[in-house]
Amino acid sequence: MRKVNILLTGSLEGGTPGGGEDRLLDFQTIGPDGPEDLVDGPTWIFVDWIMPDISGLEMIRRLRADDRLGDAHITIILERDSDEDRRRAIQAGADDYVLGPVDRNSVLDRILKLQSQRGIRRLPERERYGLLEILPAAQQARWNGMALTLSPNEFRLLRYLVSERGQISSRRKIIAGLGKLDPPIDERTVDVWIGRLRRALRAVGAPDPIRTVRAQGYVFDLEA
Repeated sequence: MRKVNILLTGSLEGGTPGGGEDRLLDFQTIGPDGPEDLVDGPTWIFVDWIMPDISGLEMIRRLRADDRLGDAHITIILERDSDEDRRRAIQAGADDYVLGPVDRNSVLDRILKLQSQRGIRRLPERERYGLLEILPAAQQARWNGMALTLSPNEFRLLRYLVSERGQISSRRKIIAGLGKLDPPIDERTVDVWIGRLRRALRAVGAPDPIRTVRAQGYVFDLEA
């Protein structure tokens, strides 16, 4: 079964679960910058109305601007039962709302209810960036219609770099984004994957969109 991502901006009553029976439910706590890792699979986000650094409304706007989370379902956790708060949350980009506080069971009940009403959200069938086409559900990438030969790690690396396009990604940041911190992989492994990804792109006639920034990392320069 595919893992279900449950992202939270605060802690649940009774603590945030993990492991054991929750092996297919990946509970993560996120901050104002969103998730550190690349997110694959159905994603449900619960945003607190009040956060330490920014408002819940601003957090929703940031999440909606994150290319990695375009298909995520966002629920705002309201502090009070207010028509005005509900209206503002929906305008900011929330899909629905609940009245806090929430615990593990209420979060899972909410997800199950929404799934039964609307079905599980699927990964987008394809993402296009110029001549580059990414098919997340098939874990395949194509350049001008020609399939790239990529390992699973190389495919995830490509998706991560695309999601961070135009920004410098250090090796450490890439390792974190690919979920390879526990246990951590050697930073030189990133260079190996980058080299393989470049060769795969060249093999189908693509220009090299990956720019090396000395002593800092890599930038993906291909425009959408």
